[in-house]
Amino acid sequence: MLKFSLAAAGALIALSAAPAPAQTQGPQDVRVNQLIIYGNDACPASTENEIIVCAKRPEEDRYRIPENLREGDDARNNAWTNRVEELSYVGRSGTGSCSPTGPGGWTGCFGQLLNQARLERENRDEIDWNRLIEEARQERLGRIDTEAAQVEADIKAREEENARPR
Repeated sequence: MLKFSLAAAGALIALSAAPAPAQTQGPQDVRVNQLIIYGNDACPASTENEIIVCAKRPEEDRYRIPENLREGDDARNNAWTNRVEELSYVGRSGTGSCSPTGPGGWTGCFGQLLNQARLERENRDEIDWNRLIEEARQERLGRIDTEAAQVEADIKAREEENARPR
């Protein structure tokens, strides 16, 4: 009896974990795939369920480390010995220290915030993905509108043909 109830419980769990039937996708449910292509490579065509946006780079950059990761002051590119030097500032307090104690500790926090924002701006990717995605969506919507207008014209022509007396 116990084996049967465990098997039945296992079957119920398996059935409840089964995926729900797929719902139809609307225009907002389209997946966006961002690709970087090099040289004369062709950008894959978008499908009904996926918009593919491509950014072109020169062939020489195909196997190179991305420019924003090559060199710079980014902490991720720093050696551990350089990071250890920063630990010497741990006990600081007062003006310019980013410390909750001492007068003017907030001035250091603001300076750190500005330095972090500057580094992020220098290391950001220069590809404007938002613009490329919007252009691909507009192109897709234009294609859909053109196809819809053609289908509507075909339907009207059939309706007019059926309405004629014979």
